[in-house]
Amino acid sequence: MAAATKIGIIGDFNPANATHIATNDCIAHAAGALNTPFESVWLPTDQQHDYSQFNGLFCSPGSPYRSLEGALAGIRFARTQGIPFLGTCGGFQHMILEFARNVLGIEDADHAETNPYASKLFIVPLTCSLVGKTMTVYLQPNTKAAAAYQASESAEAYYCNFGLNPAYCDELTKAGLIVSGLDQDGEIRIMELPSHPFFMGTLFVPQAQSLPQNPHKVTLAFCRAAR
Repeated sequence: MAAATKIGIIGDFNPANATHIATNDCIAHAAGALNTPFESVWLPTDQQHDYSQFNGLFCSPGSPYRSLEGALAGIRFARTQGIPFLGTCGGFQHMILEFARNVLGIEDADHAETNPYASKLFIVPLTCSLVGKTMTVYLQPNTKAAAAYQASESAEAYYCNFGLNPAYCDELTKAGLIVSGLDQDGEIRIMELPSHPFFMGTLFVPQAQSLPQNPHKVTLAFCRAAR
């Protein structure tokens, strides 16, 4: 029997968190669609891990994490080692922080949820909370996101109160990240690193809409890349 594709889930598992259950489920849905055995392992952020044993790393919702630095360590490993990576909600936010600190070299890049008075806030409160909202995301052509969806738009579910500070968008894109999904107001909802085999963050939670008979296109694309 073929060895299972191992997915490390960066985050602090809470069985009462519906998005954590959905994260487990979406990987199972993808495994069924791909007819491939998958094994998912949660990686608490306040512990050290051997990330090299995983075929893909998925940064879950659920911030603030027990250890911001622990979450960033896993994301950095995925980015620098070419390991397929997907970050959703808090995972998207921390993907941005990791890139800001380790690619832009802004060591004090921070998150308003955990350090609201920091001088370099890359992640800030949204003008309006998106918790419980479903909104249309418009996919940008010639991106991995658009290739995953095979569509130009999609309705997506949100659970977040924080997002990218638009003041830093130009710096991030000049350093290599690209915007691959926007909402109807032009707000950034998906970013990815085109030079990487698969390195993507979504502010929404795609796994919340994944079904056994219809895995979400983003989580399916991530699992396919990991396989």
